[in-house]
Amino acid sequence: MKTGKIRNAPWYSLAVAICIGVLLYFFLADFSNIRAGINTFFGYFSPVILGCIIAYIVNPLAGLFSRLFSRIKKDGTRRLLSNALAFFVVVLFIFFTGLILVPQLIDSISTFVGNLDGYIATVNHMLENLGVTKSMFDLSSIIDSTENLLGTISTYIKENSKTVLDTSVNVGMVVFRWVIAFILSIYLLTEKPRLKSGVHRLLKALFGEERYEEVHIFLRKCDKICNRYIVYNLIDSLIIGGVNAVFMTICGMQYVGLISFVAAVTNLIPTFGPMIGAVIAVFILLMVNPTHALIFLIFTLVLQTCDAYVIKPKLFGNSLGVSGLLIMVGVIAGGNMFGVIGILLAVPAVAIIDFAYSTMFLPWLEKKHGVNSGEAGNESLSLKSGNDAVGDNGGKKNDPA
Repeated sequence: MKTGKIRNAPWYSLAVAICIGVLLYFFLADFSNIRAGINTFFGYFSPVILGCIIAYIVNPLAGLFSRLFSRIKKDGTRRLLSNALAFFVVVLFIFFTGLILVPQLIDSISTFVGNLDGYIATVNHMLENLGVTKSMFDLSSIIDSTENLLGTISTYIKENSKTVLDTSVNVGMVVFRWVIAFILSIYLLTEKPRLKSGVHRLLKALFGEERYEEVHIFLRKCDKICNRYIVYNLIDSLIIGGVNAVFMTICGMQYVGLISFVAAVTNLIPTFGPMIGAVIAVFILLMVNPTHALIFLIFTLVLQTCDAYVIKPKLFGNSLGVSGLLIMVGVIAGGNMFGVIGILLAVPAVAIIDFAYSTMFLPWLEKKHGVNSGEAGNESLSLKSGNDAVGDNGGKKNDPA
């Protein structure tokens, strides 16, 4: 009773708001130290976190194979076969991608470095034709020659041998960490039913039977948002890289492997990624053949337009439903706060925040103050009833993995 009286007091809401404001102020004022502490803490468990991420990405593929083995009656055998086949396909894909891509990258980089002198001369000649004199801008003043570039790299390695050695050790540790994470992901998928059961039991204990179902629905929809974004974003990047490779091969352009790889990787970055990839590719082709650079630029504009209005809508459907402005704000804020990881995770994070705001916080606020929700209430009702943007079935199936 005392707790209820305190909550109904006129000063209670103001006091809670002030406390939240003070905590937020201290959090933002000392954010750099807090982030360093978080990074240190998660650094100790990085293999486990990476293992969870790998298991989460592989899980949809395992679910697909599980449907193929639906005739097998025993759940344990079906799950074991589907998980084993999913990881086998992933390893096979990585192996063949590396087998095809790595030689292409090495050949492209070696050819690029070997022909650097001619490329610099070509760009300088083109700049002179455009009226840009050597006194204004001269690439030769930046890189005199290939020998000078290689000599600079050799000198740096000799003078910083300890740094190079430490970097090599760190790279080895990163590779070892990824191997451990991959092994952990296999164990995590194998133990998925037990882990899910433990999570459901914990949620029921924390929120009670009444609130459990609401939390369960919310987590399931968040899972679908993240799952669709990660899986379909990877598929979209593979499509972009493959189309780039086919087009460049048909046009007889150089550095097909290198530029297609850059296009696929930068396409993972929301909003600004395709522009970054296009700038890098055009700069490389500009030194080789300006005509190819112009053709590639036009092709990239057409491809990215098709990707934005045809490929991504087909893949993602209406799964995110977040405005471009919110995505851009999320990308900028995520990049400033957490770097590359923040940029990559900005879109699903913004989508989940927007979903929680529109379907939970805003209806609760309107109900509390007796405001007619109107269209917003109808939208939240449709989301809760199952006709949501993430393709939920409305039932208790498709639990988060």
